[in-house]
Amino acid sequence: MYRVVIVGRPNVGKSSLFNRLLGLRQSPERATWAGSRFSVVADAPGVTRDLKEGVVESERGRFKLVDTGGLWSGDVWEEKIRQKVERAIEEADLVLFAVDGRSDLATADLEVADFLRRKGKPVLLVATKVDDPKHEAYLGELYALGFGEPLPTSAAHGRGVDELVERIWASLPVRQEESEPEVVPIRLAIVGRPNAGKSSLLNAILGEERVIVSETPGTTRDSIDVEFDYGGNRFLLVDTAGIRKRPETGVEEQAILRAHRAIREADVVLLVVDPKELGDHELKLANEALEVGKPVVVTITKWDLIGKEEAKRVRADLAVKLAHIAHLPTVFVSSVTGQNLHKLLSEAVRLYGLARTRFETAELNRWLSVWSLGTQMPNFKGKPLKLFFVTQPEVAPPTFVFFCNYPEFVTRAFEGYLRNRIGEDLGLREVPFRLVFRGRREG
Repeated sequence: MYRVVIVGRPNVGKSSLFNRLLGLRQSPERATWAGSRFSVVADAPGVTRDLKEGVVESERGRFKLVDTGGLWSGDVWEEKIRQKVERAIEEADLVLFAVDGRSDLATADLEVADFLRRKGKPVLLVATKVDDPKHEAYLGELYALGFGEPLPTSAAHGRGVDELVERIWASLPVRQEESEPEVVPIRLAIVGRPNAGKSSLLNAILGEERVIVSETPGTTRDSIDVEFDYGGNRFLLVDTAGIRKRPETGVEEQAILRAHRAIREADVVLLVVDPKELGDHELKLANEALEVGKPVVVTITKWDLIGKEEAKRVRADLAVKLAHIAHLPTVFVSSVTGQNLHKLLSEAVRLYGLARTRFETAELNRWLSVWSLGTQMPNFKGKPLKLFFVTQPEVAPPTFVFFCNYPEFVTRAFEGYLRNRIGEDLGLREVPFRLVFRGRREG
């Protein structure tokens, strides 16, 4: 697939352009899914630090679009951002050089232009924030950048966006695109509190520093989606911003909202736990994922920092604090040494398949007879609850519909009994599943 990379100095509207292009051709039924890949946008510079990818669908085909951090930002992340932009440009088929069309050329714009000329990639100059045709009269000085006529656009109002897509296709190198069958990747959401080791885990799995890592909490500002192949499976790994109880800024609040959305849209959630910093927060995140039907792998990070002598004590402490989710698979990993990374992905694949297990109706009803005889059925005023039959209409999460005479007779204790039996007898203890009770009178 073609790769188009958006480059420019900070705060020229790169992420807004990225979002507009991604949403250009999305159908209503895909809008929510696409929205999870959009970038956080704010007036403050430096919001985007890591590479963010999405697929633009147009009438002429699909291409991958990459949003990058601002070059020549002058902040502490400048060198790491530049390295990531260089890597993105190396893999690019076309670069969109974004320049603020309503402000004077800045020294940083000239620096970026010189940087791009040295890279030798095809460049399309895009003037952003040109909300009104009268602003186009001020674009003359952009010719000084040396990339020809600037294309005026407005992400806010959609001006020039269709023309930009046409210009992109006209500027892409001609090559025979291989027709590959579309493989739906397994979506893994990495979630946890700030500084628990989420970004280090993503980098370790990919084998490269794809996401900036720092001891400073809150370094990751947005959900970062990365596709990769491992062990014969296609994954989409989503690194999220650290979720804390009270966001400190508007940008952080947006990022945390996207992290919660990443949980809802995931196939499997990797709950990252720092063994030396653990509390109710991790349990709340696990419960959030389970309540929306997402399998969870408890991922204990930084295990290389735990010595052999203290490992037994730390394991015992974790068992006590995580007792409420003891039924979930737990993997002890190290992003430094690579310990158990293969096992982590294997567990994710196993849970992905388990959550999609479908049972035949005949098998379920054989078990229903066993379950009904194994306990005292609820009885109200001489009327016992009767379960007639059960079906499974859905997977991910597995959903079991019980048809009975009086759904209102189902007590919490009886539902708990059924959950335990289904978990044990059907092998679903490690994944969430749903029970539905529907009324149907005898005769």
